Amino acid sequence: MASFDLSQMLGTLQSIWRQPQNILDIAIVAFVVYELLALIRKTRAAQLAKGAIVVLLFYAVAYLLNLRTVVWLMNSILQVGILALVVLFQPELRRALEQMGRTDKWAAKLFRTRRGDPSLRGRWQNACLAICDAAEQLSDTHTGALIVLERNTNLSEIIRTGTPLNGDVNREMLGTIFYEGTPLHDGAVVVRDGMLKAAGCVLPLSDNLEIGKDMGTRHRAALGMSENSDAVVVVVSEETGIISLAKNGVLIRRLDRQNLFDLLQEDLVPPEQETTQKQSFWRKKHEKKER
Repeated sequence: MASFDLSQMLGTLQSIWRQPQNILDIAIVAFVVYELLALIRKTRAAQLAKGAIVVLLFYAVAYLLNLRTVVWLMNSILQVGILALVVLFQPELRRALEQMGRTDKWAAKLFRTRRGDPSLRGRWQNACLAICDAAEQLSDTHTGALIVLERNTNLSEIIRTGTPLNGDVNREMLGTIFYEGTPLHDGAVVVRDGMLKAAGCVLPLSDNLEIGKDMGTRHRAALGMSENSDAVVVVVSEETGIISLAKNGVLIRRLDRQNLFDLLQEDLVPPEQETTQKQSFWRKKHEKKER
């Protein structure tokens, strides 16, 4: 019996090697399973996944022990189990699809994104400097602020919830917007392509239960925005004056001006190499025309 099983196994392996597409098939499934496990592990969905595994194990035990009533009940539950999983994991599934669509490695090659446009380098540099200056000033006066910096995910829905501005990003403008008593100071400012697009915008709140009790609605809004998009969000706490940055669902706290500028520079300003290559390309093209 053992030799038969071994020979059958060897035959299966030989048939797999004879057809290369089978190896590709297995590799794709293994990659998808690995990515799903990695995604679940990084989110609160891990607890839900453990609960689903417990239910499946309970069903297997009931089936082996021939517990007919329990098996019938579990079958009735599992008929709607897939739909229930989709509902339970909806935030994680949405975030995963958004990440697939906005991954720089893919999007930069398949689509032309504004994030990588070299013509915006100077505008983004000025905007980052102004935001850092404003954050430092607002921190000193304990004035709350919430600044959303759009990258590849379109934030038009968020912009529509606020008041349109379409102006340059400068320290004076941000200080005026977030000054306590002004009509727009409670909302968020959205910056697109290095320009102020709107103020007083409403952001989605994070339901992360691990947020510290010393962080209020602004920090929850910053995390919620970073969880639902690839935007970078700068937060200044009104109570403590601490400067924080939210990105990819993670909040980086206790930043000074230089650290904040380095992070913004890395995430928002197009590389100088791209600008140089583009200028060189147009220079050579112009020289050919002159000849």
